[in-house]
Amino acid sequence: MDPTYGKPLPENDPLTQPYWEYALENKLSIQYCTQCGHTHFPASPVCPACLSDKQDWQVVSGHATLVSWVKFHRAYWNSFRDELPYDVCLVKLDEGPLILSNFRGAAPEGLHAGMRLRAVFNHVTAKLSLVNFVSA
Repeated sequence: MDPTYGKPLPENDPLTQPYWEYALENKLSIQYCTQCGHTHFPASPVCPACLSDKQDWQVVSGHATLVSWVKFHRAYWNSFRDELPYDVCLVKLDEGPLILSNFRGAAPEGLHAGMRLRAVFNHVTAKLSLVNFVSA
């Protein structure tokens, strides 16, 4: 945890480092298999489709469709208590993979499954930027 942010942060390890580097540039990226072309998220040391270890990263559009969402009324970490209730969303990127994230600020007006969204980035520390989604 970074004391300046105060919330649990994802680990930046060698497997995910390209994702975090792109995120700092406000670019959403996903992993893809150079063997079979399968795109996936989150990162994996092998392709979930063909099990090849030939993986690389590609920047994607950041455009997505809302699949589902939930409003949390309980803080599972004390650092989220002041934000209750908060929304979590499941989106399907135009490029295929599903991503679990948050809306930027309050949930968009007229929230509904199938709603078009786009990725935006929240620079939470000097070395980490988290993706959020807003209405497209």
